[in-house]
Amino acid sequence: MNTLTDLTGLGLRWDPSGQAGLTGPLLALADDCDRAFQRLASRWRCREEAYPATLPATALHGHLRSFPHQVTFATALDSTDDNLAAFADGPVLDRDGAVALTRTAPVTAVLTPAACHHVYSAHQGEQLLTAVHVTTRNTCFRRESSYEPLRRQWTFAMREIVCLGTAEETASFLAEARAAVDRFAVLIDLPVDWTSATDPFFRPERHPGHLLQRIQPVKHEATYGGSLALASANLHHDHFGSACAITRDGAPATTACLAFGVERWLYALVDRHGTEPGGWPDLLAAAGQAAAR
Repeated sequence: MNTLTDLTGLGLRWDPSGQAGLTGPLLALADDCDRAFQRLASRWRCREEAYPATLPATALHGHLRSFPHQVTFATALDSTDDNLAAFADGPVLDRDGAVALTRTAPVTAVLTPAACHHVYSAHQGEQLLTAVHVTTRNTCFRRESSYEPLRRQWTFAMREIVCLGTAEETASFLAEARAAVDRFAVLIDLPVDWTSATDPFFRPERHPGHLLQRIQPVKHEATYGGSLALASANLHHDHFGSACAITRDGAPATTACLAFGVERWLYALVDRHGTEPGGWPDLLAAAGQAAAR
């Protein structure tokens, strides 16, 4: 089991607020993980797309109602001179270290909760002639009740592979994606098990999405050690296709994604293969084999 001392010695800089900085061996391993996930994405000839750290609140299509407990909002002070002066002349911070905010500007942006959300907004209104495969990486933000280094964080790196197409095309993508993750995990000697899962809805007993996911599982997680989800395979049906007016074959597109939490892979790799970098597997070579058709 990794200890904070072990991870600190490998280059972890841990902030108890739930944020990690990396240097040295862990930073190099994180880079290798992301390149390996990009190599897996090459199986579908994915195009790389990069996005900002925030999303317009209008683009989240129900996310704010479903997960208000996890959202991190992008806020700023109202820019009027009197308001800025009141802030600058005030305590700025209270006794607990919290910012003593004066009046804030309207909140219109949310820090990215999942990398794939950007993809659907970016392809708003498109009429797809073939299935589209995209890969993207972003820093994601999710508030939690507690945090644990590399395992559960407020901010973390997420690499995603996204498919937009017909129901048949997304089903085929998810089957191939799970098989590729399985091959990759075997090649790097990292045992994982796929389990069905539900998203952490706010008031799940009252949320129709939670009930639907229990009846018809659309989220499956590749877990390490019985509890740590390293990757998730998600089917959204035509939810985002309808919301963003993306069509395929004259109907709202179906979307699916394969998501990797980079820091969690660091934890699992060090837990499985030890704290000596020389004993860590060749992730790029394994990913190349796993991606081969």
